[in-house]
This record gives sequence, C-alpha cells and structure tokens, in this order.
Amino acid sequence: MSAIISQNDLSRKALSLMGLAAAFGLAAAPTVLTVSDAAAQTTAAPTPASGGSQARRMARTERRQMRVQRATERRQGAAHRYNYQRLRYNYRHS
Repeated sequence: MSAIISQNDLSRKALSLMGLAAAFGLAAAPTVLTVSDAAAQTTAAPTPASGGSQARRMARTERRQMRVQRATERRQGAAHRYNYQRLRYNYRHS
C-alpha cells in the first residue's frame, strides 16, 4: 500500500512541477520578447570591389579553369590508352 501512495505523491509532484514550468514559461515569454529602446544598427552601402579582390577572383577563376582542363586531359588520355590497349589485345587474339 505504501508503494501506491509514493507513486501518487510522485505523480502529483511531477504534475505540479510541470505546471510551475508552464506558468514560468508564460510569464517569462513577454519579458524576454520585449523590444529595447536601442537604435537599430545600419550597414554601410556595399562598396565596389577593389582591385585586389577582383584580381584574386580572376586568379581563382583561372586556377579553377586550369584544374578542369587538366582533369579533362587526364580523362581523355586514359580513354586513349584504354582504346590502344583494347585494340592491341584484339589484334593479338584475332
């Protein structure tokens, strides 16, 4: 019988704790969401790209294009080597 009483006490405590948490949440929400009187920060107008950043962008684009070109050449070279080996194999085994 004492086990049942302790379970009832436990559930009552849990429910009261949840009720307190809900009440605190409702009371705290408007406090947290209040608007302050501080002035809004404004960002400066975007400035045109300087010569240095534009040069870096161009260099980065050129490096990317060179990487793509090298990768394409490697793939084409591998395809040519594969075709050559296949032709050589077919010639020997025909």
